[in-house]
Amino acid sequence: LGQPSCRRYPKSVRRMRVSAAPLLLTLVAACLTSLPSVSASDAEGLAFLDENKGKEGVVTLESGMQYKVLRAGGGDSHPTANSPCDCHYAGTLIDGTTFDSSYDRGSPTSFAPNQVIKGWTEAMQLMVEGDKWELYIPSELAYGERGSPPQNPGGP
Repeated sequence: LGQPSCRRYPKSVRRMRVSAAPLLLTLVAACLTSLPSVSASDAEGLAFLDENKGKEGVVTLESGMQYKVLRAGGGDSHPTANSPCDCHYAGTLIDGTTFDSSYDRGSPTSFAPNQVIKGWTEAMQLMVEGDKWELYIPSELAYGERGSPPQNPGGP
C-alpha cells in the first residue's frame, strides 16, 4: 500500500511554485507486480484483484485499476497530466513489503501525474483536493514487464 499526498499548483503560478490554493491529494497504492517469467505471480495478482473488487467501497475502473476512497476531500479541481504535485506516499506489494516511502525519507517527492506509473497517472487525475484513496494497481499499470518496483526510491 502506498501513501502519496500531492499538491497541484495552478497553471498560472506553476513556474513560481507558489499557490494560494494548492491541491492536496493522498494516495495509498498497492502495486500488483509480477515477474515476467513467473506466471504464478500473475495469477496471484489477478486473484487478489478478483477478490478485492467485491469488497465494500472498492471501485474498479475500465483499465482494471481499483481504488477505495478512504476520505473524500472538499475540492473540485483535478490535476492535469502536467500539473506538478508534491506527494507523500508509501508503496507496498500485495504481500505487504514496502518498496518505497517518502514518509521514511521524511519529505514529499515532487512529480506530475504523467511522470509516474500509469495507475497513478490515472488515479491522480480523478482525485480532488483533500481526497485520500487506496489504490490497487495491476502489474500492467504499475511496473509491467520489469516485474518489480525500481530499487531507486524517489517516486513511483
